[in-house]
Amino acid sequence: MADSGGWSRLERNVTTLGPCVMECAGNSDPANFGLMSAATWEGVPLTAVLDRVKPASRNARVLVSGVDDGGPAATSVTSIPGASWIFSRDDLQRAILAVRMNGAPLPPDHGLPVRLVVPGWYGCACIKWVDRIELAKDDATATTQMREFAARTHQPFDSPEGLNALSAGTARARDFSPAVIDTAAMPVRVEKWIAGGRVEYRIVGIVWGGTKSTNALSIRFRTNGPWAKVDDCPMPASPLTWSVWTHTWRPSEIGRYQIVLRVDDSSIRTRRLDLFFYVREIDISEV
Repeated sequence: MADSGGWSRLERNVTTLGPCVMECAGNSDPANFGLMSAATWEGVPLTAVLDRVKPASRNARVLVSGVDDGGPAATSVTSIPGASWIFSRDDLQRAILAVRMNGAPLPPDHGLPVRLVVPGWYGCACIKWVDRIELAKDDATATTQMREFAARTHQPFDSPEGLNALSAGTARARDFSPAVIDTAAMPVRVEKWIAGGRVEYRIVGIVWGGTKSTNALSIRFRTNGPWAKVDDCPMPASPLTWSVWTHTWRPSEIGRYQIVLRVDDSSIRTRRLDLFFYVREIDISEV
């Protein structure tokens, strides 16, 4: 920041956010599981920065860009080189320019010195190494980053016209939906226990995402098997972080099983869960 005095005044507005789950939009393949984490962030609310600027139009959007270089493939006349995303002002009501993570200075791989954190959004929109914040016109075209992650953030461009707009670079940022993490759940550990001389398995997992907390979780162990309510699934304190659930299972035979989960609430959007993004397999050798 060139205006060091202005930045000093902004630092008085430092706030703590979290813990918040941040998930990579590409987190699906079991081989890549781990592309998500929960952390507490400290920084300046982006609205405190924007309030110091008087946009020419009430409809002005906000472009946030970082200095990371995606290589020649990322170069585009419609996008600043590196990762960038265009937001509405409403999108950024809870966003912060984070300078600390989990009580320590922001690590380099999380965007040192400044990272945009938009709670509840996929990581691709939480720009690292922020170097520019600009006002953009309401009809601004989507950035390369937005177009690249359109499918993975479930954007409404699946019609022939929409796909053509994405490929031609003419899609408008205002036509993108907020890149909010979908509600999802998955197992993270399976424990074998001996209880009363009988083998049983304890499934430990997490549920996260969405805009509405839920504990209406069901599980099954074959892709076409019967569903059972998860034994212990506490209501998350907030959809911005994850909650741990457990389920006791006594398989009837040895073999390979698929652990599948669903949310039993039709008002909650679970597109990734419905597409079996988080199915995990387990081999049972003792029953």
